[in-house]
Amino acid sequence: MGKTTYNRIKSVLAEKEKTNLFLAEQLEVAPETVSKWCTNTAQPSIEKLFAVARALDVDVRILLISTKS
Repeated sequence: MGKTTYNRIKSVLAEKEKTNLFLAEQLEVAPETVSKWCTNTAQPSIEKLFAVARALDVDVRILLISTKS
C-alpha cells in the first residue's frame, strides 16, 4: 500500500506557476516545511492551510483531496 495523499498543494503551486520557495516566503516558514507538505510527508495545520489558500488565491477546498469519488 502506497503513501496516502491528503493535499494538492504541489499541484496547485504548479497550476499557479509558483514555487515552494515563493510559498515558504509568503508564509514565513522554512522551504523544507513546504516541501514536506508538497510530498504529503507532513500536513499543514488548518490555520496554515487557510494561509496557503490565501497566498495562492484559491478556495481552501481546492487544496484538499476529496473524500468522495
